[in-house]
Order: sequence, then C-alpha cells, then structure tokens
Amino acid sequence: MKSTMRRWTVRESVSAALSVCVVYHLLAATCSRACSLHLEGDVRQRKLFSFQKFFLRIGTDGKVNGTKSEDDPFSVLEITSVDVGIVAIRGLGSNLYLAISKKGRLYGARNYGLNCHLKERIEENGYNTYASAHWRKRKRQMFVALSPHGRPQRGRRNRRKNTSTHFLPIAL
Repeated sequence: MKSTMRRWTVRESVSAALSVCVVYHLLAATCSRACSLHLEGDVRQRKLFSFQKFFLRIGTDGKVNGTKSEDDPFSVLEITSVDVGIVAIRGLGSNLYLAISKKGRLYGARNYGLNCHLKERIEENGYNTYASAHWRKRKRQMFVALSPHGRPQRGRRNRRKNTSTHFLPIAL
C-alpha cells in the first residue's frame, strides 16, 4: 500500500500561523499582550540605575534621559528577552520601547522594530550594558549611555568599557 502523506509548504504554514494569530487576537481581552506576540520571553520589571547616578527614563514624548527621582513613573521599565542575549526595553509609564537609531540616537519608539533590538551583556563589575543588535558604526557597537548630566549620549561615541554605558537593573 502506498501512503499518501501530504507535504506542507511554506505558504500553507504561514497562512496557518496567521489564522491562529487572528483567532488569538479576536479572543484576547486586552490588546497589551495580544499586540506583543513577538515578545514571548522572560519579562521583568526593573529600574535601570546608571553608573552616573541617574535612573533611565522614557518620556511620553519619546525623549530618553536620566532622572534623580526614585519615584518617577517613567523610569519603571519592562525588560523582555526576545532571543538569547537580545532584549526589548519598554517604559511602562509611557508605553514606548527604547530604541537606537542608525545614527546612534536614543529615542522612544511606539512600535517594536529593528531599532529596539538590544544586546544585553553583564560586565565584570556587575553592571549591564545594552548595545544595538542591528546597527553598528565602523564595525563598533552602539551603546545606550547617559552623560554625567543625565542626557543621552550618542551610541556611536561610546564603548563598552566607558562607565556611562553601565547600568544596574534594580528589581521592583
């Protein structure tokens, strides 16, 4: 007897996955989890305290800077692992993702995209560094950094060993 097994094509797999996503979107009660299906890793709420003594904050206008205030609602961040060593950082107060542009500028993005992919690395001193997983400048990584005055520094001007790129994740 000849078995008649049917082979799946890529087109059929994609259409099946899309139909599952549509059903999930229709059944989901809130859009906050349904809109971030692509972020399914470990989720942790933290405040990022820089070596420069500032908390990283993402404002509602998309500006990224540092604040000395411990009670700032825009400094509460949600760090989600997307892949091994890759994270997405979202401000809970502003609902914006931390992103690095091609020119190395930090900003808050409404939608999750390539600019929001950040490599997380734990340094020897116990601090974490976050670099763009997508963009590079002259084959060097671009890092999230705050100046000694709490202003964002361009990613292309920073290196991994520079202390302005070091952040301590503080659990809430």
